[in-house]
Amino acid sequence: MTQTDWVELPRATEAAHVPEAAVEVVPPDLSPWRRALRRFASHRPAVAGLCVLLVVTLSAIFAPWVAAFDPASQHLDKILQPPDSVNWFGTDQIGRDVFSRVVFGARVSLSVGVVAVAIYLSIAIVLGSLAGMLGGRLDNLIMRFTDLIMTTPTFILILIVAGLLGPNIVNIMVIIGIFGWPGVTRLIRGQILLLRELDYVAASRVLGTSTRQIVVRHVLPNVLGPITVAATLGVAGAMLGEAGLSFLGVGVTEPIPSWGSMVSYARGIAFLAGMPWMWLAPGLAISLTILSINFIGDGLRDAFDVRGGGGKD
Repeated sequence: MTQTDWVELPRATEAAHVPEAAVEVVPPDLSPWRRALRRFASHRPAVAGLCVLLVVTLSAIFAPWVAAFDPASQHLDKILQPPDSVNWFGTDQIGRDVFSRVVFGARVSLSVGVVAVAIYLSIAIVLGSLAGMLGGRLDNLIMRFTDLIMTTPTFILILIVAGLLGPNIVNIMVIIGIFGWPGVTRLIRGQILLLRELDYVAASRVLGTSTRQIVVRHVLPNVLGPITVAATLGVAGAMLGEAGLSFLGVGVTEPIPSWGSMVSYARGIAFLAGMPWMWLAPGLAISLTILSINFIGDGLRDAFDVRGGGGKD
């Protein structure tokens, strides 16, 4: 054995006795959904947002047990009372408990967000699928109509229609749902234009599979990720839209509590400066909920990113 061999022997021995804990264990191949779940779990703001949204949702579902008072009950002996051990968020102009109204207001905001998004997702999936798969004149017609809707001031249209139909929670859901589909339609169409040129889609077409079956079995499952992200962020937008309409007086009306209408009742320098609990509680509820949903949307976008840039496997 040469001198060089004696010098290299300790190094080889040291490399052969590397502690097991220092060796990186490569996990087995994961399914796309499990990989997306791992990436989402590694996105801390998204997980925190999911926890906050879960608390808000559970509070809305179990509002009669969470709230200490009926949100419509008036206590004239407690008008504009600041927060205390009984009324945690104080009371409003006619003695209603602000905390109870914030809890019940979560029902309105979440319901409007979910239902409105469900409405315009249904419209967007149908129109985007038709435009992307069939193409030609139908694609051109759908896209030009989509461009027309996108170039109009949507919120003003919603405001006008809400004023004509009257303030009602069902009207708000339908109105926001009807005017919210153009952006998602373009997203779905763009994804389908990419997918329809792939080999397995072309093979299905050659084998005689109908366009409807191709869309349902092959195309839509592969655009589910972008649709999920768009739907999550759309819920936040619909909730903001409802809050804005209620603030302007054409949204949800009494006696149903709404975060937007609660902020509207606190307009004026007297409330803003001297009675901050009137607007601070519903304002924070809106901000935290919307921020949480946006964090969840960011986490879902990274989780479904096929390039793998959003998380660690």
